Amino acid sequence: MRYTVKAILAKQGTVSLELDVANEQEARQQIAAQGGMVLSVHRNFAGWFPKSRTRFPLTHFSQELLSLLTAGLSLVESIETLIEKEEDSGVRKIIQEILARLYEGMTFSQALETYSQIFPALYIATVRASERTGDLPEALTRYITYQTQMDMARKKLVGASIYPVLLLVVGLLVAVFLLLFVVPKFSAIYEDIGADLPWLSVMLIKWGRLVHESGWMIAGIFTAMLALVTYSFTRPAFRARLMQLLWKIPAIGERMRIYQLARFYKTLGMLLRGGIPITKALEMVSNLLQPHFRPRVIAAANHIREGKTISSAMQIAELTTPVGSRMLRVGERTGLMGDMMERIGGFHDEEIARWVEWTTKLIEPLLMAVIGTVIGGIIILMYMPIFELAGSIN
Repeated sequence: MRYTVKAILAKQGTVSLELDVANEQEARQQIAAQGGMVLSVHRNFAGWFPKSRTRFPLTHFSQELLSLLTAGLSLVESIETLIEKEEDSGVRKIIQEILARLYEGMTFSQALETYSQIFPALYIATVRASERTGDLPEALTRYITYQTQMDMARKKLVGASIYPVLLLVVGLLVAVFLLLFVVPKFSAIYEDIGADLPWLSVMLIKWGRLVHESGWMIAGIFTAMLALVTYSFTRPAFRARLMQLLWKIPAIGERMRIYQLARFYKTLGMLLRGGIPITKALEMVSNLLQPHFRPRVIAAANHIREGKTISSAMQIAELTTPVGSRMLRVGERTGLMGDMMERIGGFHDEEIARWVEWTTKLIEPLLMAVIGTVIGGIIILMYMPIFELAGSIN
């Protein structure tokens, strides 16, 4: 649910935020965690209805800002230029309000925090770290590279799943068409046949008779089940439970763990290269992982505070692989831990990409064989009475 919160934040003054939280208490807790004081909380009922929302192009905004900063413009001049060339009124308004806060004397990271629902915590932390070193272009370059790599990995997964999903949907639609429209027609023809038929053909004919007599009721039940499944997938608790079941499957769960570790190390490496301490970076990264991973990250941070090395802390918390552990030890010896963590993330990304490619090549022919068997079996069972009738006539 969406809540509009008016609050006072340190060094920002009075701000108005829109938060997607479960209840009013959680909204107040988020503001309190930032050291702020809540003035008012109102539930935004407009969030129940679909509406057009401005999607802020964060990566594009960062690329254009980087180009202007690299060309020698100051931060304020660069943002003014972005406002002049922006055609989308919603995006222009957001950039204008950021510029207004810069005029008020806020730092860039503080201005971005006003729109925490648009600018993720990683982005704000990267900008804040660059303000200490005075190298904002380098920070933007790191974030753009990181986001590009994450988007590329996500696109690979989505692209690899398109054809199998499309194949499965088309096969199911054909099977449903045969069962709901074709089979009832054949069952009406075979009703008066007195010959002994295979029991599967008899069951198929009975199904066709049932569809013919109670078609609307079956359609209603099917629609209700589809609506229930769709509603269940919109519930976070159901999705979390489904993810837990997938994690328990050995072949899939291990690959999901590797994917999480790739994202974990890439994000952590970017933050370390930006100058953020390892314990603080671990706290920030934990929110990006699956819920059952977060206690491990907290445990690793506690081990590091106790004086353990990063490699041993990660190994104790089961947040690494044999290859990752060796690379972490190399990073500790060289002092380039941020670069080494990004390499670990890249290594695991390549491992996942190879597994996805192999799995896709295996699943596609298997799906075609299963769908072909189902559709072919339905057709054969429909024509089996004709074969039996022809045999009896002979």
